Amino acid sequence: MSLAIFDLDNTLIGDDSDYLWGQFLVDQGVVDKAHYERANEKFYDDYKQGTLDIVEFLGFSLRPLAENLPEQLYLWREQFVRDIITPLLLKPAQQLIDKHRAQGDTLLVITATNRFVTEPIVQLYGITNLLATTPEFVDGRYTGGFVDIPCFQDGKVKLLEAWLKNSTESLQGSWFYSDSHNDLPLLKLVDRPVAVDPDEKLALFAKNANWPVISLRNEVCPTHHFHK
Repeated sequence: MSLAIFDLDNTLIGDDSDYLWGQFLVDQGVVDKAHYERANEKFYDDYKQGTLDIVEFLGFSLRPLAENLPEQLYLWREQFVRDIITPLLLKPAQQLIDKHRAQGDTLLVITATNRFVTEPIVQLYGITNLLATTPEFVDGRYTGGFVDIPCFQDGKVKLLEAWLKNSTESLQGSWFYSDSHNDLPLLKLVDRPVAVDPDEKLALFAKNANWPVISLRNEVCPTHHFHK
């Protein structure tokens, strides 16, 4: 029994939930289309290039949470998950999760996308353990800020280490599945890193490091790496 860790965006789902949530808010008329769309695109490009200023991005992405009542936000989120996210769930991802579950492994998702957006998505895969950037919630409202540290790059490692101290789990025999070179700090830390539909930088690193590279975009879950 080991710890099986999964990234979310472009790993377990076929797109980026953070970016799509922003576009959903544009489509709903919640935010200014021209300004928000342009900024959302720029931040997403920065993320893919590995140059994202995570604190600046969180100031941008969490602002709509502060500007709207939680009750309305929850209704939008429900619609977003139903209409936008559900079609992006990947059957091979569920099969991979189920294999780890059948082995008795502990399942954990670690994502830079904030908990407000990702918690219901992760639950669709039957996973209850989630480490994500946590929006601040005070006196019944989101503030637009965040608590602790962003769950991004080295922050994923720090939050995982803190989580491990309060659990019975360890990194012995651990897996981490990710598509992004932004996750290299954590990929290097686990015993069994797996590149999933990797971006160009991660694909090159995985090849040089002789890491398994798999795709979850097909109809059948790959199995060749699983029992290594």
